[in-house]
Amino acid sequence: MTLEDAKLEVLAGKILSAPRAHRRRLVALAGAPASGKSTLADSLAVALTHAGCLTQVIPMDGFHLDNRILSQRGILDRKGAPESFDTAGLVQLCKRLGDEDEVVFPVFDRSRDIAIAGAGLVTAQSDTIIVEGNYLLFDTAVWRPLVQYWDVAIRLDVSRIELRQRLIRRWLDHGQTMPEAVARAEGNDLQNADTIERYRLDVPGQIVLRNSQGKED
Repeated sequence: MTLEDAKLEVLAGKILSAPRAHRRRLVALAGAPASGKSTLADSLAVALTHAGCLTQVIPMDGFHLDNRILSQRGILDRKGAPESFDTAGLVQLCKRLGDEDEVVFPVFDRSRDIAIAGAGLVTAQSDTIIVEGNYLLFDTAVWRPLVQYWDVAIRLDVSRIELRQRLIRRWLDHGQTMPEAVARAEGNDLQNADTIERYRLDVPGQIVLRNSQGKED
């Protein structure tokens, strides 16, 4: 299945027909940096809401550890790697999302490069939550507990060559020079993409979309 063939209506239909474990449905949308997660998550939330299923998106980027903690741990240059997130906090959030009426969650402010606590709110009326992020289907001890909460698991696959092109373009768009953009893409982002593939957690019934032409996230 390609992302071009997987029309939003078809994908939305698969989600709506999937059984749920709790009152609120949880959808995981996982993939490497620049694979198109944010774009697809937002479009899918609109399609589901138009179908009568009020849907919100929660990016896992709100669980980035603060730069001061990353500096203390000597991993500031690896921000975005699995160890740079508050994984336990994300697991607790997903545990609460299934049945609690209102749930507050942190949001990442890219312009300031910080996570803001209590900046997002899941309303009692929300029926479905799309959680999007790099490590939602990741086979290590601290990340694996997330899989128990997913009613639907979607993975975006993009070739490493295309990821490299997208990531370099991303950093160029952020005002970096070509050498800086290449160094940022190859020194951190692509290492994270390789780690995601190395510890790939394939779950029964997951939907895999090969996004060769979609926008980066």
